[in-house]
Amino acid sequence: MAASQTKTERVQVRIDPEAKRMLERAATLANMTVSAFVVNNALEAADDLIRERERLVLSDQDWEIFAAALVNPPEPNAALRKAFASHDRLIVKATER
Repeated sequence: MAASQTKTERVQVRIDPEAKRMLERAATLANMTVSAFVVNNALEAADDLIRERERLVLSDQDWEIFAAALVNPPEPNAALRKAFASHDRLIVKATER
């Protein structure tokens, strides 16, 4: 987070005294306030999790299979046709409201 950004949001948490002491100790060792320490580490953990969950890593062989399926998609099987039909029914019902 850039230092020049205006902070307008608040996050509140309740923790036990031992956890608070640990955060205070770590923040002191990092030469940071507890708030800055918690925010910095929470944002880093959030960024790591988002990158892990939103990225797909394929081997070269799997990439070739994936790319080929995009260029020449297989015909839909019975399960996919059924899923499309269910989707279409749900969409029609939702738009009729």
